[in-house]
Amino acid sequence: MKNLLFLPLAFFIISCYQSERHCKDFKTGSFYSEVTIDDVLYKSEFTRSKDLQVETYNGKSDSAHVRWINDCEMVFKTIHPKNMAEHKDIHLKILATTDSSYTFEYSYIGDTKKQKGTAYKIKD
Repeated sequence: MKNLLFLPLAFFIISCYQSERHCKDFKTGSFYSEVTIDDVLYKSEFTRSKDLQVETYNGKSDSAHVRWINDCEMVFKTIHPKNMAEHKDIHLKILATTDSSYTFEYSYIGDTKKQKGTAYKIKD
C-alpha cells in the first residue's frame, strides 16, 4: 500500500523532466538532413546564415528567408517560388538536440500534418 502512494509522485516527477535543447548551436552552419516520408528517405544539404538558408536536393538549389520565432522555432519563406506549394511558408521546430545534430518537425503553416526529420551539422 505504501508503494502505491509513491507511484503518483514518481509519475509527476518523470512527466516534468524535459531534456535540454541547445538550439542556438544550430542557428547557422552547414548541415545535411534526412526525412522519411511514406517509407522513402530524402536527403539534402543546406547552409544557413542568420536570415538565409540555401538547400540543395537532387542537384537543385533553393533559397529561403529564415525568420526565427524563438531559439528553437523558425519560419522559412521561399525566395523564388516556382509553384503554388512553394508560396506557402514552412514552420520548423527543433524538438531535441545532441552535440552534432537536431531532431525537428515541420509543416506548411496552417497544415496539421507534420513531418519529422534529423539534421546533422557538417561544419560551422
